[in-house]
Amino acid sequence: MTYRLERLNSQLRLEISDLIQHYIKDPRLGNLVSVTAVEISADLRHAKVHISQLGTEQEKKETIEALTSAAGYIRHELGNRMQARRIPEFSFHLDETIEKADRILRLMDKMSEEETSQP
Repeated sequence: MTYRLERLNSQLRLEISDLIQHYIKDPRLGNLVSVTAVEISADLRHAKVHISQLGTEQEKKETIEALTSAAGYIRHELGNRMQARRIPEFSFHLDETIEKADRILRLMDKMSEEETSQP
């Protein structure tokens, strides 16, 4: 990935995160929604936005639906904020990396507790 794409991914991640936290007032958006990564295509037409959220599967599904319905608004606002020739179309995806890492850490803690309790 080129430096330009990496820089654009980072800027999009920050701007989308700010919009989600401060400007999108959809009741389907849960608490603790964070943008973990943005992957923009080489032609700058499409971008995958990876979202992490703590909550139930239903809450996560509703969050993705809310963000998908707000994609046009997000794109419009980014057009006003950024000095880019083209703002990509967004698709939102759940990122469960944090939850998987938490599960692995809990399993490791449990194993270490079992080892220390054995004589």
